[in-house]
Amino acid sequence: MASLSSILALLALVSLAQVSLGARRLTSLVEQSAELLTYHNGAVLHGDIPISIMWYGVFTHSQKAIISDFLLSLTPTSQPQLVAPSVPKWWSTIDQLYLSKARNKKKTSIVVARQVSDEGCSLGKSLRMSQVSELAAKAGPKKGGIALVFTADDVAVEGFCMNRCGSHGSNPKSGTAYIWVGNAAKQCPGQCAWPFHQPLYGPQTPPLVPPNGDVGADGMVINLASMVAGAVTNPFGDGFYQGPKSAPLEAATACPGVYAKGSYPGYAGDLRVDPSTGASYNANGVNGRKYLLPALFDPATSTCSTLV
Repeated sequence: MASLSSILALLALVSLAQVSLGARRLTSLVEQSAELLTYHNGAVLHGDIPISIMWYGVFTHSQKAIISDFLLSLTPTSQPQLVAPSVPKWWSTIDQLYLSKARNKKKTSIVVARQVSDEGCSLGKSLRMSQVSELAAKAGPKKGGIALVFTADDVAVEGFCMNRCGSHGSNPKSGTAYIWVGNAAKQCPGQCAWPFHQPLYGPQTPPLVPPNGDVGADGMVINLASMVAGAVTNPFGDGFYQGPKSAPLEAATACPGVYAKGSYPGYAGDLRVDPSTGASYNANGVNGRKYLLPALFDPATSTCSTLV
């Protein structure tokens, strides 16, 4: 019988579907590449980036609000300046470390343009990656924008929980990118909702309390943040990445499992804790939200940049 280490090594070599440029994978499955994360002179997304959302399956109002408020927190327009550390500060780090190096002179903003729902799961509850791109098209993304496909906790997606927690891809002809993230609460919380659930592998440290009280939705925000970072800096596969083009490490996925200073495998780092709820977080958002966001790789120093 194959050893656990050999099984993990095999999984790490499984290539992603061709429609997917990047994926947020299990920390234990990611091996650092000897190559540096560099700019490959391709296009990045910049300026006002319109976001179209497809909610596939049943999401509660609370879950939609947690995720929508994160998107609104990236570039808030109508609320007072958020207390540090903040989601906008995390987003500005992407601008500073990546987009500005790609001759991007416009401040990059996220604009939620359209939302549609498919609660009846018209394509079924077991999706291939090609169907994910089909759902992205149904969301109606605009040129230079991103379609977000969120799948509910009872929807299985090809590769979900096995070698990916989310992914992003693109349609070069239409000039749009798309992101898929699934709710892992019922299927694999120890893989795709860590550190809000005990990990399936590695040190069995106690799970952290999710900042918005929902293991699935708070885990989705982590994966969404990773994929947004990858989609804007490497939307068409020739932007910023490290390693093989077919399975790249990108702005956030190059720092797997790192959320704050002092992190190490099985420990997310020295995070802030809300005294009233005991929840762990590293970023403040709009409407009183708190979130846990991944570290971003700094190509200049080859280190992981954290908010706390």
